[in-house]
Amino acid sequence: MHKLGRDRPDAVGHFALCWHEIMSKVQETRVVVTMTVDDAAALKRISGAFNNCLRPVHFTDFQHCEECAEHDRTLLSRTPDTIAIQDVGNPGWDPICFISPEGFLYYIPGLARLVFEEPLYGYSWYAAQFLWHLISDGPSNNRFNACTPKQRAAIAAFIGHLIDTRADQLDEECLTDDALRAWEIWSQIKTCDP
Repeated sequence: MHKLGRDRPDAVGHFALCWHEIMSKVQETRVVVTMTVDDAAALKRISGAFNNCLRPVHFTDFQHCEECAEHDRTLLSRTPDTIAIQDVGNPGWDPICFISPEGFLYYIPGLARLVFEEPLYGYSWYAAQFLWHLISDGPSNNRFNACTPKQRAAIAAFIGHLIDTRADQLDEECLTDDALRAWEIWSQIKTCDP
């Protein structure tokens, strides 16, 4: 007899029932993100700060390799209004990791919108990737340096709003430290080293 009992006539049905039970538990434990009026105001502030960012001719060093070229094609085919979790939600294949600072500024309103959207099946809450993009390379990262003071303040306010309104979710997803680090960088608040 096979370990999984596949030689049993009812094995496929049993597997399907188990799979359904497992997936229903996964659905129960998913992070539920509900958009509020305050979220809309936070997004409006982000959009206002970044609305004059020009769309780059290319978003990545598209001639570097096929991966950069594919990510560039993906980003060229979208706008901040149309970028979707399916485009950027896989941490192992995320075009935002390769994007130029100018491209990042162009896409900030869309990426911030994804943080407030309900995660789709197969994708995690986008806040993890968004925060990682904001804290990578620390306080003097090229994305931070490309922003105006108004844009930095809008991002800091967005992160502050995220911390204020979704502290439990951040904690459940082990993102509290990343959120605080992002807020520290983007608001230019320094903490003392121990």
